[in-house]
Order: sequence, then structure tokens, then C-alpha cells
Amino acid sequence: MAVKVNYYEILGVTPESDISAIKSAYRRLARKYHPDLNKDDAINAAKNFKLISEAYKTLSDPQKRSQYDIINGIFKTKFTSEFNSSVNNESLHKKETKNTEKPNLKETINDLFDEFSRNSRAKYKSKKIEPKNGSDITVDVEISLSDVAKGCKRTINVLHSETCPKCSGHKFINGAKCTNCSGKGEISDFKKITVTIPKGIKNKTKLRLKGEGNSGFNGGKNGDLYVMVNVKGNSRITYEGRDIIYRLPVAPYEAVLGADIHVPTFEGNVLLKLPPASSQGQKFRLSGLGLEKNGVCGDIIIVLDIEISKTLSEDEIRLYEKLKKLDRQNLRENILYE
Repeated sequence: MAVKVNYYEILGVTPESDISAIKSAYRRLARKYHPDLNKDDAINAAKNFKLISEAYKTLSDPQKRSQYDIINGIFKTKFTSEFNSSVNNESLHKKETKNTEKPNLKETINDLFDEFSRNSRAKYKSKKIEPKNGSDITVDVEISLSDVAKGCKRTINVLHSETCPKCSGHKFINGAKCTNCSGKGEISDFKKITVTIPKGIKNKTKLRLKGEGNSGFNGGKNGDLYVMVNVKGNSRITYEGRDIIYRLPVAPYEAVLGADIHVPTFEGNVLLKLPPASSQGQKFRLSGLGLEKNGVCGDIIIVLDIEISKTLSEDEIRLYEKLKKLDRQNLRENILYE
């Protein structure tokens, strides 16, 4: 907020002056420039007296004075006022001439206020506000292995901050707290952003969206948005590089007799001809059906996982009992000598 006039300089006091000094200065100037005592130039006298009274009203109230100092960047440091010097030597204390001719009040006050304006503009320009970059934002997104295989898009709601458009980040407007941002200088809002997730992305990969983070201040750059990609776990499917590792459940009779098994993949079902006497952990490779990356596709590696149903019927149990009687091979006979 630019300062048009400096209340301290108007009263001829400094920021260190106490209330008694401010009152004394006001009484002196009020007597000097009261409209009733300057009837020859009553209009300007009333204008100047109003400004002196306005300065006193602000600086004599501790709360208003504190707010005024904060808004205008006035700190309690010792300084020499050019105003006092110019007023003492030329304006407020000019002695009457021998013929008792009164000083030209209008010219004196106008010159004084011109000096105020020049000093205020110089002070405002000297307070250069440095640009401030916005902060980064990180959000998590969960995807499936199917999304990894095909690539996908996700629309996410991002809570981000930006400079308050009403107060331009200054927090105050005309001495009062900005109602739009409650004096914070910034506002927060949700923004929908669509993220493209490429094929074959690895778990815990961070995608960077430049400039989609929190807004910068006073010309500073916006922060970035980082999307942390989490691949949802699957007890049967994992992947190593471009290859998908698929633990395929098969029934005991399929492993023994062989079978045509329709294997579900991300591109649809694929027929796997399972040979007779297949064993637990045996591997089969489906070429070119894995993850695609940089134009190259990996494979699906099938690992047999022979499983017995936990809900066998009585007929199934009787068949297993018959197999037990027919089986003459001891699978554990030579286990120590293999």
C-alpha cells in the first residue's frame, strides 16, 4: 500500500515519539493552522487542519497507530526528518517581517505536501519486493496392473494456493484486513487436473507436471505438481522389467492329464496347451504379451500353481482314495540321494 502522506512528518514527530509529544505537537499545529485564525485563506486552512487532525487521530490511538505502522512499513528506528528541517527553517516557524506581513500559507502548505509526496514515492520504490516462487505439491494415485499394461488417464482434485486477486497478496486493503483471503494474502481452492500415466510405469514412479503446483508471488514461478504412482498389489501377478510374471492356478487333474487352458491376459484370453504330467512351478512363456516400453514388448511368463480345492465333494474324496490305493510309487524314497 503506497503512503500518500506521512502522519509523523505532518505532526513533526518521529516514530519513537510518545503520546505526550504527539499531543503537544498537535496542539501547537492546531493553534497555528486553525481556520478561525487563518480567515484570509480559510479554504486551504480547513483542508490542512483536517489533515493535521487526521494524523493526530491515528497516532494518538495505540491500536490505530500500530496498524498504521505495520501497513506502511514504519519501524521504530531513529531518523532525522527532512520535514522538521524544512518546516523549522522555511514554513511553520517563519517569523513575521517588520511590517507584520503574514507568510503565504497556501504556498507553504502546498510546498510541504509536495515534499511529502516525493519522499513517500521514493520510500515506496526503495522497498523492492522480491519475487517468490510457489511451493511444489505431491499427490498419490493408485493404479492396477491392467493400467500399467495399457496406460491410463486419471483426473485428480488438487488443493493448491494462489495469490489473492483482491489484495494482490498484500493482506490489507485501505488499512483493513482483506475480506477475500482473511488477511492471509492467498486463497486455497481445488483444481481438477488430468494426468496421463504411460504404459509400463514402475511402482513408486513420480510424474512431474510443471507449473501445476502453488502459484508464485510478485512474478515468481509456480511450483510443480508431483504425482506418485502406486501400483495396486496382486498376489498372482507381478512384473519384472517388461515381463509379467503370472502364477496360474491349475487343478491336479489338469496337471496330470494335460489340458487346454484359457489364460486371461490384459489383451484378452490366450490359449495355453498344458502338456500331461506338468509339475508345480513349471514355466511357460507367452511371447510379446508383456508390458510395452519404448516400442518393445516383454513376455508373459506363466508359472504353474497346482491347487487342490478346499471344498471337495464326497465323490472327489472317494476318487482320491481310489488313487491312493492304485499308487505304488514312493515319491520320497530317494529324496536324500538326489
